[in-house]
Amino acid sequence: MSFWHDARLMNALANALTGATLLAALAAGTWWLSQRPYFTLRGVNIEAAPGHPLRHVSAPLLRAAVTRDVRGNFFAVDLDAVRATFETVPWVRRASVRRVWPDGLAVAIEEHRPLAYWGDGRLVNTFGELFAANLAEAEEEGDLPQFSGPEGSALQVARRYAELREAVAPLGAHPDSVALSPRYAWTMRLDDGTTLLLGRDQGMPVERRVARWVEAYPEVTASLKRRAEVIDLRYPNGFAIRSLAQLAGADDHDGAQAHRTH
Repeated sequence: MSFWHDARLMNALANALTGATLLAALAAGTWWLSQRPYFTLRGVNIEAAPGHPLRHVSAPLLRAAVTRDVRGNFFAVDLDAVRATFETVPWVRRASVRRVWPDGLAVAIEEHRPLAYWGDGRLVNTFGELFAANLAEAEEEGDLPQFSGPEGSALQVARRYAELREAVAPLGAHPDSVALSPRYAWTMRLDDGTTLLLGRDQGMPVERRVARWVEAYPEVTASLKRRAEVIDLRYPNGFAIRSLAQLAGADDHDGAQAHRTH
């Protein structure tokens, strides 16, 4: 029996052709409907992400920035492209974008929260990420400490800053700068002008060296009757008190008044 005389095969073929025709018609209708002016994007609603109030960017500024670059209608707009556009705006750390039926977009913005200045003129946010923004605007939130370190170390420096800030809190002081050298040695300057040479993370942990200094601080200041300019904590069994002049002209372990701890 030939193909053309097989009723079941003919019926199956007819059903398949009918289904394909319906699908094509449905696709064409959907495409036609999606191109109607009714679905042209008309509104972009911008709000702060929960728990992240906007302080440095305004909704009108963001809306103007994205309006120039948004392409397509409700169905065709590329949400990833819109998100990327928002995240190029200064102070915007993250944006989430969703469609709002039938002609809008809703955007939630998370701003960078500045933690410190970085050595190259950028800022460090509270996640230990570097970002570029107007430094004068960052100062509106108060004085920020200064961080520096090798490429890719911003998060490491931010974490160390948090540890050191807690460690020196009993002194009523806080870190004014935290630096990580190319050889990965730490230096901290307090807001009273004292510089602490902390060394590298070898042997005794840095935070223990600082705790040792904090414990000895009242006795040392009482004996000196003045503020120590430089505290060298790189010794295994104590620390040395230096002046800035000694630091500039002496080797690591010369010209200092040493204190041994037990």
